[in-house]
Amino acid sequence: MKKLKGFLHDYRFEAFLITLVFILFGSLIFPSQLFEAHLFPVFFLLNIIAGINLISKKKLRFLFGVLFIIAAFIFGSSLVNKASEVDYVRFALYFLFYIVMGYEIITQVWYAKKINKDLIIGIVCGYITLGLVGFFIFMAVEMANPGSFGGALFTEDNLLENSDTLLYYSYITLMTIGYGEIVPLTAIAQKAAILLGLMGQFYLVIITAIVVGKVINKKYKN
Repeated sequence: MKKLKGFLHDYRFEAFLITLVFILFGSLIFPSQLFEAHLFPVFFLLNIIAGINLISKKKLRFLFGVLFIIAAFIFGSSLVNKASEVDYVRFALYFLFYIVMGYEIITQVWYAKKINKDLIIGIVCGYITLGLVGFFIFMAVEMANPGSFGGALFTEDNLLENSDTLLYYSYITLMTIGYGEIVPLTAIAQKAAILLGLMGQFYLVIITAIVVGKVINKKYKN
């Protein structure tokens, strides 16, 4: 049992990163219909399990474990159902989960004592998680104020189709690429886009400072 716990702890970042990659890019590897209907829910569930394993505090880990077991039985694993109706409790639970994941990853990277694979993979996980947090922010804005986003890729009154578009827009905004095919049309959507852009820039600056600081400390200790 101790060996299993040690293994799960040692590879917590790897497990979380692998499941994130499959969630985001699984449709590039598997046939789209197969992935959306059968594989995505599995990878999403595995990502939640990997995320719960990543939480450092036992009480918080236990709390999220219980919450998601209950949610899985009651709501299922998808965020948006086939009728394009969003379950707000489930949505809020997933939103909270990825906020906690972002906090946990950044905290563990901040307090890492040395530069190793966990630090590097943790940094990557943190950046990808920020994109998911941005997705939930944009989804919340669109749910509260329909028509907050528009553009060539946006479908009117179809939250199911627009969820993929907002996920794409979140990462495009986070990386400050900005192709322009999706635009925030309301003041609150524009502020949400600014917030995510700032989060991405602050993350890169702060994480770079952390890594450089650890390298300098290591040199002086040696």
